[in-house]
Amino acid sequence: MTWSLLKTMLMNRPFLWLLFVFNLLGSIYGFYWYGNQMADTEWYWNLFVPDSPTSSTLFTIVVLLWLLGRRSRWLEMLSMVTNLKYGIWACGVIITYWNANGIVDGTDLMLMLSHGAMAVEVVLYNFNYKFDRSVLWIGACWLLFNDFVDYVYDIHPWLQDERFTAYIQFWTPVLSLLVLVFVAVLRPATARSK
Repeated sequence: MTWSLLKTMLMNRPFLWLLFVFNLLGSIYGFYWYGNQMADTEWYWNLFVPDSPTSSTLFTIVVLLWLLGRRSRWLEMLSMVTNLKYGIWACGVIITYWNANGIVDGTDLMLMLSHGAMAVEVVLYNFNYKFDRSVLWIGACWLLFNDFVDYVYDIHPWLQDERFTAYIQFWTPVLSLLVLVFVAVLRPATARSK
């Protein structure tokens, strides 16, 4: 399959509607998943608790805007950096526990597939984004502030146990920086006109 054919398939309206529905349902389930943690967290931090469903919701909105013939470079950028970061983060944490416990269960496999898909889909749609590097500072503020409140105010996603919290606390902002560098490499220095 050629890249041109793949791009045509990815932008096919029925496929975009399917992508919208899957991401919407996944986002709803993600917010349900975080329900107990959000209930146990002060209301003013709740925006920063459900990292993955917030990310997938941003991408869901981006896809809906495409279907409606609209664009938002800010939302496109935020959806790209957050889906990459939290998709990779969740897979890394799950693999860490698998490696330590020697146990792979169905829930973890579902989480790996769904979070891996979050990261893959935003990279696949890189060709269609309108944002350039000049707006990445907003993504940097979002990711790094989220890392700060996650580990200073202890609102990071609940883990299976606390064995790896110190490692995760170290690697999370490193991952944020790597994602920002990766997106900066992928995106043009200035906006392209189409």
